[in-house]
Amino acid sequence: MTEPGLRKDRRNRDIECLRAIAVIGVAFHHMQGNLFHPGIPIIGTLLKHADFWYGVDLFFAISGFVIARSLLPQMAACHDQPRKQFGVIVAFWIRRFWRLLPSAWLWLGLMLLASIAFNRSGVYGSVHANLMATLAGLLDVANFRFADAFFRYEYGASFVYWSLSLEEQFYLLLPLLAAIMKRRIWLIMVALFVVQLCLFRTPLLMSVRTDALALGVLLAIVAPGRLYKALEPRFLLRWRAWRVIVPFVVLVVMSVLVAADLQYWRYRISAIAVLGTALVWLASYDRNYLLPEGVPKRVLTWVGARSYAIYLIHIPVYFALREAAFRFGVTLHAWMLLLLATILIALLSDLNYRCLERPLRIHGRHVADRFLQRRAHHASGADAVKDHSPAPGATRPNI
Repeated sequence: MTEPGLRKDRRNRDIECLRAIAVIGVAFHHMQGNLFHPGIPIIGTLLKHADFWYGVDLFFAISGFVIARSLLPQMAACHDQPRKQFGVIVAFWIRRFWRLLPSAWLWLGLMLLASIAFNRSGVYGSVHANLMATLAGLLDVANFRFADAFFRYEYGASFVYWSLSLEEQFYLLLPLLAAIMKRRIWLIMVALFVVQLCLFRTPLLMSVRTDALALGVLLAIVAPGRLYKALEPRFLLRWRAWRVIVPFVVLVVMSVLVAADLQYWRYRISAIAVLGTALVWLASYDRNYLLPEGVPKRVLTWVGARSYAIYLIHIPVYFALREAAFRFGVTLHAWMLLLLATILIALLSDLNYRCLERPLRIHGRHVADRFLQRRAHHASGADAVKDHSPAPGATRPNI
């Protein structure tokens, strides 16, 4: 019998649905002013009262949970073997590199190229801004540049990379903190949440916010315990409708919290992190607590598997459509723009997923496995030499 939250194929379909909801929310939020320029009044009115950029924080909560649930047990299994633990950390970094960076770098390069060669309308911004944004993305410091540029100067077309840089900083630091703090890593996560709860979010603090990441890690830490099993909401299995109502209500509340009406409420980012982690908690059991089986779930699972590619691709598609319309001298109706954008994003994200993302993820896993095997081989060889070396003070026999 498999542990709750883990299938034989290691893919949690409820988590994939959450990824889909997150990326759809972000893509919708970015339509205003990026796909629809200068914007559609009715959408502008909606966004004042209910917005959807909570998808970024939902991604953070998912990442914190998924990464910590995989990584921390591996590190705990060799906590008294620093050399082996270091190997686990490096293997983790290798897998993350091949999983994330090739796709990210590809679309960074394409946006920079578009700003040079496909930018008659100026939709991509200046070449200089895009060059600086590309460098920030390559160096994984885009969140710091984003905070500095906030309403002060032009960032460039790759502005969504701020959240990717923050996640990659998290992937770099989490295993190091876990190696230092060991079982007390939960204290760091609690401190991260509590400290940010008390702060007013400046652009810099918004760009380094780790509330949801920390809560996701905490959820992963408690998941193997009795409390996690005792709190499983099994009643949702009996009441099918509640499996739609509960997550829907949570998402509506999150939408209201991120809207412009509440932008000065000090605790809203922390509240969004808590609600997002609550959804991850429901999804973590992988027992359809978020959504019953059916066509909607299959569609969301498909989208969720490609959510990383969609996140990278949606802005380039929005800008490419506007540039193409400008070059052909046509004004497309909003519904036509939306339809074309949806089709292009679906096609390109599926192509990216099948031809780049999935093969390189498998390749990265193999590279990491070979790295660990080489370290194990060298360690066993060193132990063998040590076992056969003469003891201190021993003399060799005369032959």
